[in-house]
Parts: sequence; C-alpha cells; structure tokens
Amino acid sequence: MEYEKITDEIVNFIRDYYEENKLYGAVLGISGGKDSAVVLALLCRALGSERVVGLTMPCYSNEEDMNDARMLSEYYGNRLYNIDLSGVYDKFKDEVSKAGISDQECKNSDINVKPRMRMMSLYYMAAMLSDIEKRPYLVVGTSNKSELYVGYFTKGGDSVHDIAPIGDLLVSEVIKVGTVLGVPEGVLYKTPSDGLSGMSDEDKLGVSYNDIERYILEDDTLDKGISLKIEKMHNNSRHKFIIPMYEKEPVRF
Repeated sequence: MEYEKITDEIVNFIRDYYEENKLYGAVLGISGGKDSAVVLALLCRALGSERVVGLTMPCYSNEEDMNDARMLSEYYGNRLYNIDLSGVYDKFKDEVSKAGISDQECKNSDINVKPRMRMMSLYYMAAMLSDIEKRPYLVVGTSNKSELYVGYFTKGGDSVHDIAPIGDLLVSEVIKVGTVLGVPEGVLYKTPSDGLSGMSDEDKLGVSYNDIERYILEDDTLDKGISLKIEKMHNNSRHKFIIPMYEKEPVRF
C-alpha cells in the first residue's frame, strides 16, 4: 500500500506541475531500462499517452535495449521517434581528430560525448514539438536517487532536464513503483547498464546498488571499506551539482 500511495503522489506531482505552469507534453529518452520505463509509465498515467513522446537515440547501442524501448512504447501507446546518433558521433570524432587531438586514451571523455548528444536531441525535439504544436513540451529526467548520490551521470548530459519524477527514489523504490504501475518484469529486473561502456552499472561503479542504498539509509552493518568507497564517490561528484562561482563583495555607497 505504501508504494501505491507514493506512485499516486508522483503522478499528482507531475499533473499538478503541468497544470500550474500551463504545460502540455513530455519528451524523454527511452533506453529500454527500468528507470526510463517507470518514468514513461508515470507520465502516461499523469498526462495521457498522447502527450508523451519517447526518443530512442542509439549510438552503436545494444539492439536488445532498442527492442525493449519499442516494446514499452507499444505497451503504453506513446509516440516514439528514433534518432540514430552514430553518424553524428563519428563526424564529431572525425572533426576532433582533424584538429590534431587524439582521444584514443581518453575513455571517459569519449563515453560522455554520447549522453551530451542525447541531451541536445531531447531538447531539440521538445522545442520543435512546442513550435509545431503551439503548446509547451518539457524534457523529463530519468535518473534515480542512488545514481545521483554517487554522481553516476554525465554533467551536461543526462543530468540536464526540466522535471525529475524519480530523482528521490532509490533503485529498490523505483522497482516497487514500477511494480505498482505494471511495468513489464523483463525490463524492471533487467541488469542495469549505461549502454555505453559495455559494462553493467554495478561492475562500473565497483559497488552494488544495494550497498549504495544501505549507505544512504545509514546501515551501520555495511562493510567499512564499501562505505568509504561510496563516500568518496559522493564527495568526488560534488562538482556536478555545485559550480564554483566568484562572488564580488557588495558595493557600499
């Protein structure tokens, strides 16, 4: 019952925000994973599927994820557009190499290009639909609290959105809300991955989402070494949330 209540609260949060700000539609990236699936389900319940637009944005991506994204959109009845970014990515890399800069050893910069291209695509689609239909669309985020806490997102990429329906839900809570919403179990319990590095989220992080959740909930029985690792990830990602800014002293007359 608790998560039925939380689900209803999130649906009302979305609906109220849209009504108060005279908004119409929602654009989100659908990866084929549980986070975007749950957000898609929440949006369709809050706004109606006709007001929800999903984007698949493959960039040498896993075909299974693409199939799951298509299945989800058929299941919920929302519009789905595919923007293949592979050619754009190749052109960008080619232009960088022409500038005389080699990124062969720069794995992280290479991986982070793709989420930033996807962010640009989402905002372009939202702006284009707003212009064509003469009614405003927002870009909706799909990050959960566990990811956000350890900085497992790309600054200027998937961290950029207009509203975050599951930003305060831990991974286990996302699954519980997804269960209430009837999200297909094959997606809900699929091993999470970024679809970029070829690794699962937990392999890349070096800790499990369960460990992160236990740390956030202040579980004293969590292994000390794991606690320190999570704390370090959290502290090292502060720059993603807070940008240092010079502030001049107030002028006194």
